[in-house]
Amino acid sequence: MDIGGKIKRLRLQLNLSQKELADRCELTKGYISQLENDLTSPSISTLKDILAALGTDLSEFFKKEGDQRIVFSQADFIEKSDDGMLFKWIVPNAQKNEMEPVLVELLSGASTAVDFPHDGEEFGFVLEGRIRVELGKNKHVCKKGESFYYTANVPHNIKNVGKNTAKFLWVSTPPNF
Repeated sequence: MDIGGKIKRLRLQLNLSQKELADRCELTKGYISQLENDLTSPSISTLKDILAALGTDLSEFFKKEGDQRIVFSQADFIEKSDDGMLFKWIVPNAQKNEMEPVLVELLSGASTAVDFPHDGEEFGFVLEGRIRVELGKNKHVCKKGESFYYTANVPHNIKNVGKNTAKFLWVSTPPNF
C-alpha cells in the first residue's frame, strides 16, 4: 500500500498544506514531506495522529477500495416461502448492515407474523396490491404506489387485504428479518 500517497491525497482533499497538517500533529513539515514521498514510515502512534487530523482512522485508511459490493442481481437473492408469504432478501448478508431490505409477496389474506416491539424503524413501498400495516391497535391501509414508515416500538405486522397477491419492499433498521 502507498501510505505516503494516500496521506497526501487525504491532505489535499481537505485543502491542507503540509505545514498545516504538521502543525495539527505536532510534527515538522519536512517529516510530512518525507512521509508523503515514502522516504520514511510512521510509527502506528504517529499514523493514528495524522489520520485523526485528516478525519479518519486506521480501519478506514487501510480498507481496500472495492471491498464493498454495490450491485446485486436476482442470482444473489435468498428466498424463503411460508404460509402464503415469499420473502426475498435482496442484499445478501444485509443483517450485518444498518438496513435490511426485503421484497415480500403475500397471497390474498396472508399476513406476516406479529413482530414484537424493538428498537428501530421500518419502511415499505407497495409495488402491487393492497396491504394493511397493523401497529398495536392501529391499522393503516397502504396500496400500490404508497409507502409506510413507522417506529417499531409496538407489536406490528402486515396483512394482504386485497384480492390479489401484494408485493412490497420492506426495509428495517436495524436488521430484523
